[in-house]
Amino acid sequence: MVRAKRSLGQNFLIDPQIQRRIVDALEAGPEDEVLEIGPGTGALTNHLAGKVRRLVAVELDDRLAVELGQRFRETPGVEIRHANALDLELEEITLDPARLKVIGNIPYNITSPLIFWLLERPVRPERIVLMIQKEVADRIMASPGTKSYGALSVGVRAVARVERLFNVGRGAFRPVPDVDSTVIRITPLRPPPLHPEEETDLRVLTRTAFSWRRKQLQKILRSAPEYELDPETITRVERETGIDLSLRPESLEPEEFIRLSRGLRAVGLPRTTDLEGRV
Repeated sequence: MVRAKRSLGQNFLIDPQIQRRIVDALEAGPEDEVLEIGPGTGALTNHLAGKVRRLVAVELDDRLAVELGQRFRETPGVEIRHANALDLELEEITLDPARLKVIGNIPYNITSPLIFWLLERPVRPERIVLMIQKEVADRIMASPGTKSYGALSVGVRAVARVERLFNVGRGAFRPVPDVDSTVIRITPLRPPPLHPEEETDLRVLTRTAFSWRRKQLQKILRSAPEYELDPETITRVERETGIDLSLRPESLEPEEFIRLSRGLRAVGLPRTTDLEGRV
């Protein structure tokens, strides 16, 4: 057994039944291109290699990348890349990102950045199946008014349909992690419900709002440098969107955040679309 690197958050899935369930959830056929993120020791790769038209597996660990390259060098359609997936563009992997299917057992320390890497782009993959930390899955699936509901919940569900497929106990991994996992399937909405500039506006709004989540929306919109609304504009936005701005951010459904974001755009806000440090 390959020794896991704690610095890379490695926990290898050893249960073959769960491996097959994850691959089956991707619904990939012989004509499909698949991107596998973090193949590790090849637990999912073994079930995909030779069964899809093209499989690109991106592995950051140099030892594992070499081992996988040797193991699959004679398998047609399989390409092992030694890289950090977050440093790549989907257009470097495929000529048609809209038809790409993505799968991965994702290290817990890069889960949110990786999900946004897949979704914050003009052309999104056709389908994404990920095994992630259960706590992060709970945040994505959380209902308004709950403690787990936040910018991640709104950001993902505003642009995609998300399904919780099944939970995976920590005993299915070696080494055994300190947390349980969940397999989710993300299907980006087609056509996209928002224009690219509207998506940017929505991200600014949700990340601003949930960084002040204990305050009322009207207070946030008055105080945050991205907005700095005066009372008259707050009243106008409230009237035209039909949203009660005395509510706190966790009270709004994703659709209401979209409506509020569009109402703010109508009055020329936010003033900046710089998301640096607001993930």
